[in-house]
Amino acid sequence: METAIDRTSSHPAEGLPVIQSLESLSGSMFEILWRRRWTILLVCLLASAGGLLYLQNATPRYTSTSRLCVEQAGPQVFERDTSGMITRWDNYIYTQAERLQSTEIISAALNAPGMADLRTLAASGNRVLLIRGGLEVSVGKKDEIINVSFTSVYPDEAAHIVNAIVAAYITTNEQDKRTAFGEVVRVLKDEKSKRSEELLAKLGRMMEFRQQNEDLAMGTERDTNIIVQRLGRLSAALTEAQLEAMEKASWCNAARELAEKPSDLFELGNGMHWIWGRQGPAPDQTTVVRNELTRMERDREDSLQRLRPDHPAVLAMDAEIKRMRIRLDEQNAGFARTVVALAEQEYRIAKGRVEELEKQYEQQRREAVQLNNQIAQYTLLQSDYEQTKGLCDLLDSTIQRLDVTTEVGMMNVDILERAEPSAKPSHPQAAKTMGVSLCLGLCGGMALSFVREWRDQHVRSTQEISALLGVPVLGAIPAMGWPRQTPAIRGQKVRINPDSREAEAFRTIRTAIYFGAPKEKARTIVVTSPTAGEGKSTVIANLGIAMAQAGQHVLILDADLRSPTQHRIFTLDRRAKGLGWVLAGEMSVENAIEHTGLANLDVLTCGPEVPNPAEALNSERFFHLLATVTGKYDRILIDSPPATLVTDALILAALCDAAVLVLHAEISTRQTAIQAYEALSSVDATVLGVVVNDVPTRDHRCGCYYASR
Repeated sequence: METAIDRTSSHPAEGLPVIQSLESLSGSMFEILWRRRWTILLVCLLASAGGLLYLQNATPRYTSTSRLCVEQAGPQVFERDTSGMITRWDNYIYTQAERLQSTEIISAALNAPGMADLRTLAASGNRVLLIRGGLEVSVGKKDEIINVSFTSVYPDEAAHIVNAIVAAYITTNEQDKRTAFGEVVRVLKDEKSKRSEELLAKLGRMMEFRQQNEDLAMGTERDTNIIVQRLGRLSAALTEAQLEAMEKASWCNAARELAEKPSDLFELGNGMHWIWGRQGPAPDQTTVVRNELTRMERDREDSLQRLRPDHPAVLAMDAEIKRMRIRLDEQNAGFARTVVALAEQEYRIAKGRVEELEKQYEQQRREAVQLNNQIAQYTLLQSDYEQTKGLCDLLDSTIQRLDVTTEVGMMNVDILERAEPSAKPSHPQAAKTMGVSLCLGLCGGMALSFVREWRDQHVRSTQEISALLGVPVLGAIPAMGWPRQTPAIRGQKVRINPDSREAEAFRTIRTAIYFGAPKEKARTIVVTSPTAGEGKSTVIANLGIAMAQAGQHVLILDADLRSPTQHRIFTLDRRAKGLGWVLAGEMSVENAIEHTGLANLDVLTCGPEVPNPAEALNSERFFHLLATVTGKYDRILIDSPPATLVTDALILAALCDAAVLVLHAEISTRQTAIQAYEALSSVDATVLGVVVNDVPTRDHRCGCYYASR
């Protein structure tokens, strides 16, 4: 035979999943939200009220925006550069966006006229940090447009600050460009001045020699001689080589002088296209390090608003900034050395080519002198003149192009839209604020609903009860109206109002009991509840009436000797007859049973008070009484005390064939329901099922209930 312990341990109510389910939220998410809909609505209303209060008290702020078109355009110094492209890197536009927020640009903008009198900057000691806090610089995703915006409570001052920053950026950019290319232009102009003087001297010597040798007028036809032609080609090649050598020399000198200024050296390196054609340094690495250093310095200034300079986080930032500066200095030094070394190498190569051509030219010249001294001398003078003239022309063209580049610059910046004072505030945005408030209210209301649901341990539905206890729900009794009715009316609802929903619910429970257990196996049925006030006495009385109306001979035995109710339901005098007299041996069972006036229904009230109810129910007299009435009635319904408060219900459950557990829709909790079921299972009681009492009528049609909170 299976023991009570075995039955208890094998029941799903005892397993780990059920214990975990006690902590989980009951029902589906929709049911929980619908049940807590007033909580959600209240939180949404509070959040909306908060949003309205914020809109009423928030100080309006205005945003002004200027749009810049930034194009990278490098100089094409010499026409033989057929590529038409200058080295550029993908992140240059983002570098310019970061530069617009740098301390250098903001400090320059603060020196603009009218900036010192702005009310926006009057409340802070660190005006650079204040401007950076309200400044926003964004880059277009598919274009080279930079949007510069500033937000302030004063719309005219916001526009003034944006325009000052844009003007400072353009001015600083122009100064940097002029510094980078001015050195190259200066070197080339000095060389042009020297070559111009040399050109005039050679022209004078050529004209003087022509005047002294009048026969040269007829002797120039001999220029078709191969030696003379070769001399002319060598002269042209030498001119080109000398031009290239001077060009490389000018770039080399400029690189040496700008080696201590990495930013200008970068601009200079962009023009040295003949260097980047070889394997050279990649400026992207230095740019990335510089941008990272700028970002870290900005983060440190932001942190100083909240932290002290000796805070560990600030000290860590200082150490990292120092390390990044050392790294940047090393990269700048390496880049400068590489650029200078490459420029010197290119100059040496060009100079070697000039020396080689000069040797060939001198050799060819001696041959020409031997052929015809006069023609050779004149040709030499003419060649020197043409060579110097061509060099001067190329130098002049180069200087003009570099002057144009200096004016136009490596970075073309056009102001597409100037910042104008905004007519409407950008903050706060009413629609956005209310939308966020409603979303926060909805999320907060849902979260609060789930928290309240988790803290609320009341059972919610017949499905939950069935899954929680592992037994079927025999039926749900609708609430019987308000104000509360007398026990007699509630207990005889099936007789007084047989067409009501309550009466039909009791008949449904009767049918469930009939089909759940045959009469031979469920002749004696104890009805109990986890705690007091859950309506078990009302359920027993109406269930007895429903069974009697079905033709069964039914006895309602009131064994709740501590708080009896059946005598009040059927308006009987408990002092005259009852169970107490039978247990005391002063009255027989037949004389103690009273007729209710309904066919097939009798009642054995509790009678007078019994000193020790548990001992009385566990006595031989009660065993004999129960055996006596079992032979005379088809069904004996026993009203017992709550199962979790006293042991009376467990004694009765052990003696009866079956047990029915009554739960109240507004009172019973998961914990008490499981405790009551465990108590019944511990005495090996057969629990037919659960009856849910006093279910709100609005939810009775769906077979579940929702407790109002």
